[in-house]
Amino acid sequence: MRRRKNRSRRPQGFTLIEVLLVLAILVILASLVTVSYVNIGRNSRRSQARIQLGVFKQALGLYQLDIGTFPATNQGLEALRTAPGDLRNPAKWNGPYLNSEIPLDPWDMPYQYEAPSNDSFKIWSFGPNGENENGAGDDVYDFSQ
Repeated sequence: MRRRKNRSRRPQGFTLIEVLLVLAILVILASLVTVSYVNIGRNSRRSQARIQLGVFKQALGLYQLDIGTFPATNQGLEALRTAPGDLRNPAKWNGPYLNSEIPLDPWDMPYQYEAPSNDSFKIWSFGPNGENENGAGDDVYDFSQ
C-alpha cells in the first residue's frame, strides 16, 4: 500500500526576494560601518594632533622658564631640540626640551609655529585640508596668550 502525501511539493531553498532582502540589509550595515570607521579615523587624527600640540606647549613652557622668552618665529620649534645660535645667553639653554625630532602632523605636514611677542606663541596644524585658516575651519591649534 502506498500512502498518498497531501503535502505540497515546494522546492527547498530561498526565493529571489529573500536573497535580495538579505543583500540589502548587508549593504546597509556595511555602509554604516564604513561611515563610522571614517569618522573614527578623522577624530583620532585630530586627537593625535591635539596631544602633540600639548607636548609642544609643555616643552615651550620649560624653554621659557630657562631662557625667559619663547623661541622667536624664525627659530621655530627646532629651538626645542637644538640651541639657537642667536641666544643672548646660550648657557641658559638647558635642552633638548623634546626627546625626539619634531614630528609631522597626522596629515604629513609640518606643524606651524609663530611667536607674535616674547610672552606668547601660536602652534597649529593646517588640518586635513592642508590650508591655513588661522585657527578656523579644520585647523587644529593652541594659541597661548
